[in-house]
Amino acid sequence: MQNQKQQGTQQGQTMMNMNHGGHELFDAHEVIAGMISLLDQYQMYDQHIQDPELKDILTRQSNFVQQTYNTIVHSFSTGQDPQVPTQQYKMNQNNDAVYGVKPGQPKKPNQSVQDLSDQGLSAYMLSQTKSLASLMAMTALEMTNPVLRRVIADSVPNFIEMSYETFLYQNKHGYYQVPQLNQQDMTAMLKSYTQTPGQGNQTH
Repeated sequence: MQNQKQQGTQQGQTMMNMNHGGHELFDAHEVIAGMISLLDQYQMYDQHIQDPELKDILTRQSNFVQQTYNTIVHSFSTGQDPQVPTQQYKMNQNNDAVYGVKPGQPKKPNQSVQDLSDQGLSAYMLSQTKSLASLMAMTALEMTNPVLRRVIADSVPNFIEMSYETFLYQNKHGYYQVPQLNQQDMTAMLKSYTQTPGQGNQTH
């Protein structure tokens, strides 16, 4: 009787494990591999970063991504709710962006590892979190397993937040400048739409 119970439990777990479509397995592998790549490369960046503020961003993001990785791997391999649910990433930067473009030295590829700078390293970090945010959003749309779909979908805002944090760091230091349209063109574009009449635009 005990044997039959164990077999039934194992069969149930196997069915949960098999609750994946082929397409989502490939996509999930790509997401997980992307997270491993980010964590591996963040370790390399850590050796070259000079600014303690950027090092702090990298450490906090790396720790958060590692926990997210464990959560996703658990859901992927078991098809069940993760032991540690998805968390919410909280950045330390404020939301004040600096607008305008100041002339500077033209950019070019590094000639050696000695040319690595906080400007370039923060750009690599931003590129990786943006890529994973896009990949996770696309992957979540293709998921059939409800648990894995929710875990990956819930992770998208966190990678957006990490990307925004790194952007704000870059922007504050003049590494990522934000051009604007002139006031007349901006005003014209901001006023180029109007709301439709109906319940959707009621204000209270």
